[in-house]
Amino acid sequence: MDGESSITFFQKNATSCPVCDKEFFREEMRTGRGRLIAGKLTHELRRTYEPSQKYGAIHPLIYPVVVCPHCYYAAFAPDFATIKPEAAEVLNEKYDERREQVERILPPLDFTSPRQLKEGLASYYLATLCYEHAHKDVSPTFKKGLCCLRAAWVANDMHKKHPNDNYDYLARVFYRKARFFYAHAIELEQTGKEKLSSGGHLGPDLDKNYGYDGVLYVTGMLEYRYGPSTDPEKRKVALNRAKRTIARIFGMGRASKDKPAAILDNARDVYEQIAKELGSTDTDPENPDA
Repeated sequence: MDGESSITFFQKNATSCPVCDKEFFREEMRTGRGRLIAGKLTHELRRTYEPSQKYGAIHPLIYPVVVCPHCYYAAFAPDFATIKPEAAEVLNEKYDERREQVERILPPLDFTSPRQLKEGLASYYLATLCYEHAHKDVSPTFKKGLCCLRAAWVANDMHKKHPNDNYDYLARVFYRKARFFYAHAIELEQTGKEKLSSGGHLGPDLDKNYGYDGVLYVTGMLEYRYGPSTDPEKRKVALNRAKRTIARIFGMGRASKDKPAAILDNARDVYEQIAKELGSTDTDPENPDA
């Protein structure tokens, strides 16, 4: 374990990996003292942060996934120790496969020292692979979508630092994967096969939980921005699907006026963009059939 930084610290008590049974020390982000200066919220509901004069740029997103440095088992902290024994056995057998997959696209990794962006990106990719074997009680399909969305965000951060290393292409790959998993998670929720309510913090970022409305918005947004684009018929189907998904935000639960402005404003903007591309005169998501 390398020296600690002014941004993070390593826990004093070791964590035992439920997959390989080896111990390691988890890294945690320090809070307070002006480390995080909140910036704008993007249309993807990502919170941006301004660099501070004392600590520089901080990337909170690279820390939520716990990664065993010995076997590369990865999961969000609440799920890390709750994996079923049969899944742990499979993941232990697939260690070499996980390591090879992540090393194929990223430079050498070190999860025993303070994390850099590359470890943050790798943590989400590894978690996506590991949630393939998780029990439905932890909403693994949604978790895979969330991991891919955040991986895309971190890949874009890496692209800003290394513009010639194709991280922008990697970001697009993760966006498309996120689109698939988010849409599939909604389908499983509707059929009762996998409950989003078991997912815990639905994000998509760390500072605010936008709940089911947020999942619907992100699903529609991803379908619009990263769905089929070359085949006109497939594009039309995707746009109509995205339109219906976003319209549900305005017809569910609490009255629209009581929902977060970030959800309503962004959802209305995306809905209008979809309607415009479809050539529809309907730009009112609260009355899509008018």
